[in-house]
Amino acid sequence: MRGRELRGELDAFLAETEQDLVAFRRDLHMHPELAFAEYRTTQRLAERLEAAGLTPSVLPRGTGIICDVGSGDGPTVALRADLDALPLQDEKDVPYRSTVPGACHACGHDVHTTILLGTSIFLAQQAAAGLLPGRVRLIFQPAEELPGGALEVMAQGGISGVDRIFGLHCDPRLDVGQLGLRAGPITSACDKLVVRVSGPGGHTARPHLTADLVFALAKILTELPAALSRRVDPRSSLSLVWGRVAAGSAANAIPDDGVAEGTIRCLDEEAWHAAPDLIKALLESVAGAYGVEAAMEYTRGVPPVVNDEVSVEMLAEAAERALGAGAVAPTPQSLGGEDFAWYLESIPGAFARLGTRSPDGAIHDIHQGTFDVDERAIGMGVRVMAATALTALWGAPLSDPMTALSNP
Repeated sequence: MRGRELRGELDAFLAETEQDLVAFRRDLHMHPELAFAEYRTTQRLAERLEAAGLTPSVLPRGTGIICDVGSGDGPTVALRADLDALPLQDEKDVPYRSTVPGACHACGHDVHTTILLGTSIFLAQQAAAGLLPGRVRLIFQPAEELPGGALEVMAQGGISGVDRIFGLHCDPRLDVGQLGLRAGPITSACDKLVVRVSGPGGHTARPHLTADLVFALAKILTELPAALSRRVDPRSSLSLVWGRVAAGSAANAIPDDGVAEGTIRCLDEEAWHAAPDLIKALLESVAGAYGVEAAMEYTRGVPPVVNDEVSVEMLAEAAERALGAGAVAPTPQSLGGEDFAWYLESIPGAFARLGTRSPDGAIHDIHQGTFDVDERAIGMGVRVMAATALTALWGAPLSDPMTALSNP
């Protein structure tokens, strides 16, 4: 199947299914489910996959699906989407607004899931016609936001025997029809830090007779990030940002405990591995200077997503064929975390950014209650994912623009 033929087949497929896919996405958007609680979403997916003639396998927790398309002869390529929503209130005034208080799809996972569903149906048709020279593993992953879902998939053998894996994420800063690509690191590591500070407490009239815990906590909040910036190569962009601080309950009483919580993000894997010990030493130094005790809870999140160069080339060539010339745009490395990184620690692959902004339209940023997409991005995503899977399966020389999707 040549590139022009593939585009024609995708055109025909989406002419029949795109509105149904949009409706499916809106249904998911109205019924968001948080990490490891995606039961309804999983059931709806399983029903649609079975209707396409596929055999989905639900993960042991009851959320998430692994499903193969095609035979075991030839290479195996995996495509991944994430299912979970965020614990945020949906603030949009749209007919498909979330019906679940305090939960909404503010990161586009409903779009990712719908795209992979559409891709699954298209690839099932290709397999039935004998046009799939290998196997595509569909990974509908739970709990990307927690994180933990990728590790759960891997523990169940989700990438066993897989040669290459691809995924994408909504990017509201790119226009619909564009695909952002980058070889090498495309996201950062992301960990969680909780600091608990304790002291004897006392009266605010006599701070010299006790340990001024609030003052000490304030010093930790400011000095710890500042010290990190001088102890780590600035090119690693090791960043500590606080998100929650709490101490005390009365204006005239020095409290005996306080807490601060934040995230550590890092672009460099070596600096990421060294961060816990460095932060612990700096914390003890600052706390000791003010006579308080400080305990640290450091929770590993995810390493950086590091894209394989060959896989990025496959994505680029597939996007040019499926979306047209000029569809690929360079994208910068982000400080956001993404558990797709765990897959790439084991097998080669690439992660892309899918444009979701209406041209010249407003940016509805992710992780906000106002987030939404131009739903034409769904069809664009199906085109990219289907073309990428076929490009990787056929394995034709990437330098030949007319044979990358050709039958041998």
